[in-house]
Amino acid sequence: MAGSGKTTFVQRLTGHLHAKKTPPYVINLDPAVHEVNFPVNIDIRDTVNYKEIMKQYGLGPNGGIMTSLNLFSTKFDQVMQFVEKNSTDSKYVILDTPGQIEVFTWSASGTIISETLGSTFPTVIVYVMDTARSVNPVTFMSNMLYACSILYKFKLPFIVVMNKTDIISNDFAVEWMQDFEAFQDALAQETSYTSNLTRSMSLVLDEFYQNMRCVGVSAVTGEGMTEFFKAVSEAVTEYETEYKPEYEKLRKERLLKEDKAKEEKLSKLKSEAGSGTSVTMEGIISGDDTNGSAKEQEVAIGLGDENDDELEKDDVEGNCYLFTYNAR
Repeated sequence: MAGSGKTTFVQRLTGHLHAKKTPPYVINLDPAVHEVNFPVNIDIRDTVNYKEIMKQYGLGPNGGIMTSLNLFSTKFDQVMQFVEKNSTDSKYVILDTPGQIEVFTWSASGTIISETLGSTFPTVIVYVMDTARSVNPVTFMSNMLYACSILYKFKLPFIVVMNKTDIISNDFAVEWMQDFEAFQDALAQETSYTSNLTRSMSLVLDEFYQNMRCVGVSAVTGEGMTEFFKAVSEAVTEYETEYKPEYEKLRKERLLKEDKAKEEKLSKLKSEAGSGTSVTMEGIISGDDTNGSAKEQEVAIGLGDENDDELEKDDVEGNCYLFTYNAR
């Protein structure tokens, strides 16, 4: 749901780290935000003009945001260079994504950015939800479905931040996640069709809850920040032990695939060497032929012969990161 306090949470997160004398490296990926209330090192708005994108391509608000992100992601290698350069000075890198979940999660830019970071540095996905508006069990289930889809889409360590605990405690949500019967009792008061669907989905998500990190925080008061960074440390450990080996395996498989393709190309070039065929060419031969009659001349065309040197291989080879989500 909109208004879960994602931007305020990032502001609190940035201020907390500055107070601890560990300033983070902050990247704003929301091209439509009017004002950023915290210091940023890289801002997508400095590269892409969101409103001009909408005018030029005739897009709506969400289409403009998605296209802006896609254009920005084509230069994300340059962002990585800046991040790596400052990795010794900043322990944390915070990326503030657009509040529209589908714009980043299900777009090419989201995949490019998350996989680029995830394959290089410990990366953690942070999903921010509005605790006060999740007291309704149907709304709570909607948030959990969003969280589940994001977790399985990015395949990275995941933390659910239940914001606005200064308004209402998140104990009820934690109980619903840990006690299936308690959630069913809360649903018993709902008689709509969506409640029946929610009751069925709760059975599916019961296992999903068991391995989920959940932290209650208040972006206004700063309550829960210590617990949040403890969860981040646990997520980094999980990345190093479970996710990093998988990324390394995928990288090796990709390199082997590329090497195999190069070898096949090299073998094809070698097999075609010297395999030229003879063709007949007609033309006028000057000299003693005073009649200027056409004569045939046989010309052999080929890449080489068996005595040519072998082709050389080089001759053919030329040419802890935090995403923040706004729960909807």
